[in-house]
Amino acid sequence: MNFQEVIEMLEGMANPEKIQLKRVRFGITANESLGIYHKDLKELAGKIGCNNKLALKLFDSGIYEARILCNKIYNPDSITEELMEKWVVTFENWEICDSFCMGFFAKSKFALTKAIEWSKNENEFVKRAGFVIMASYGFANKNADNEIFEKFLPIIEREATDERLYVKKAVNWALRNIGKRNIDLNNSAILVANRIVNIE
Repeated sequence: MNFQEVIEMLEGMANPEKIQLKRVRFGITANESLGIYHKDLKELAGKIGCNNKLALKLFDSGIYEARILCNKIYNPDSITEELMEKWVVTFENWEICDSFCMGFFAKSKFALTKAIEWSKNENEFVKRAGFVIMASYGFANKNADNEIFEKFLPIIEREATDERLYVKKAVNWALRNIGKRNIDLNNSAILVANRIVNIE
């Protein structure tokens, strides 16, 4: 499947009603959106298969759903820091942020570096990206040591006062997922949660 064929397929799947539905029901607002559900993009990605060159073209098209499709067909082992930085600053809502971070960025060799760097970023969705990587790192790297997650906890505590909705939710998500990993991390997460509750 070439670039033009994929774009034509996306345009054929377009549904303006879904744009409105996603905005009202899920708070998802996106520029250049066609109105295609995530599950349909996942199905299309399965038909395309891994294709880094096509993925880059799809992202650069500027079409919202083409960008989501990009992260589903690009090999995470091939990603560079430059690409991660280029892409993360374009995130305009939680859906595309989480789509890139959960199954893609979290699997890359730069995941830990970017999670820590982005946790201090002023941009709401760049910062969210850092915490979504923390929240999903354990699923993407099942054999990761406790030490990695222990390093996340002070960062979570430090940023727990950020009142922006999508940052706050991601910080909470990261803490909960770390606490679910095993009994030792659960105890550490509870201590952090108790200190957060008492922050004035």
